[in-house]
Amino acid sequence: MMEKLIFEYTQTGKMGVSLPGGVATTVAPKELIPSDLMRRSELKLPEVSEPEVVRHFTNLSSMNHHVDKDFYPLGSCTMKYNPKINERCAALSGLANCHPLQDEDTVQGALEILYEVERYLCAITGMQAATLQPAAGSHGELTGVLLIKKYLEMKGETRRFILIPDSAHGTNPSSAASANYQTISLKSNSRGCIDLEDLRSKMNESVAGLMLTNPNTLGLFEEEVGEIVKIVHDRGGLVYMDGANLNALLGIVRPGDMGFDITHINLHKTFSTPHGGGGPGSGVIAVNAKLADFLPVPRVAKNGERYHLRSDCPNSIGRVLGFYGNFGVIVRAYCYIRMLGTDGLQAVSRNAILNANYLRYKLSPIFDIPYNRVCMHEFVASGERQFKRSAVKTLDIAKRLLDFGFHAPTVYFPLIVKEALMIEPTETESKETIDRFVAVLLKIDQESQENPDILHQAPTTTPVRRLDELKANKELNVCWSK
Repeated sequence: MMEKLIFEYTQTGKMGVSLPGGVATTVAPKELIPSDLMRRSELKLPEVSEPEVVRHFTNLSSMNHHVDKDFYPLGSCTMKYNPKINERCAALSGLANCHPLQDEDTVQGALEILYEVERYLCAITGMQAATLQPAAGSHGELTGVLLIKKYLEMKGETRRFILIPDSAHGTNPSSAASANYQTISLKSNSRGCIDLEDLRSKMNESVAGLMLTNPNTLGLFEEEVGEIVKIVHDRGGLVYMDGANLNALLGIVRPGDMGFDITHINLHKTFSTPHGGGGPGSGVIAVNAKLADFLPVPRVAKNGERYHLRSDCPNSIGRVLGFYGNFGVIVRAYCYIRMLGTDGLQAVSRNAILNANYLRYKLSPIFDIPYNRVCMHEFVASGERQFKRSAVKTLDIAKRLLDFGFHAPTVYFPLIVKEALMIEPTETESKETIDRFVAVLLKIDQESQENPDILHQAPTTTPVRRLDELKANKELNVCWSK
């Protein structure tokens, strides 16, 4: 049964909260707020009781799939279970209620957290400086490309192109374009890594740099990363590492040690913040010494035992976000890093890699796996076998998984694999859960041979059946009027 909109529960006169009467106020709101900012009509809020509000949102939450409900193997997105203690810490009143415009002396604890998280992330990545400002992964990418642009401008160079492998994250080209660069695609070789000859032929003095996702979206580590970095550096370019897949590298290898100039880090994927549906996020950028002066302001600094925000950085690219990033996300990351420590963070990546390779091996008899070799934290399978056999598409497999209580993997990405299923089990799933997932995919594969119509009609047990996705995108309607 579909849950109604909250406005459909409205009955005039119902109240969800009762405030004490007779409270004297010395100043009327209109004396504090400029007239042009005052509301000209009553705010249209639903009139419902507290139990109705609670039940409404509880019912809505049970209709959605989420990682607290069951397995969420969304490749590239690292939808892992996050410790609830980190949520409690981020909600502590002294942190949740502090305001970025408070005097610095009153938020020393918050500034210390910002300072220490930057230091931790520099140690983890092998970089020399960092900014916590970017509010998302793609925002971090844009910040990184702007740093490249500023660095080259300070050298008196105007370069026009950014190189991006065909196995990169999909937001890389748009981030480069947003910084007014043109993009050039690099081919993958037979092992799923950058084709070095293609890189050599395209890297020249008109290229500002390379955006390299490592591990790439095939879940493979760039085996020749040292040579890749050298080719770009030898022609005066910079190398940016898209660190969205850092979940596979913690405590094992550091971007700075590989020669990268910039790396971005998704705190919401790697360091414990539930995400999806548009947020929250934090796309931290860490850089080597030659780029430190260009980082956004304000920067967190420490003088003796006092922390403060400094903006006296004449070469900075300026602010990229109001205030100083998504603070609640940063607090969660701080707790996560402190609880796990060096050995714990390394265990995160080792377990993620182990789970991915176990699942890859188990699914090899069911799906074609174009690059079927030891992977990192994720891998890409193909539903082309099922499509050729019985016209069952990857989309049908993904929809059928919903009937068994699993979220689907990422589908049709990366584009270099036909009928792609990009699967990331993460480190937080048990062997029992992974085996259960494999058993369901075995059943779905059997259905695709014996009764493919079941898959074509799926899902059948979810609150909403299969949508006309093109129509839903073109004619989105989330409004309600009475």
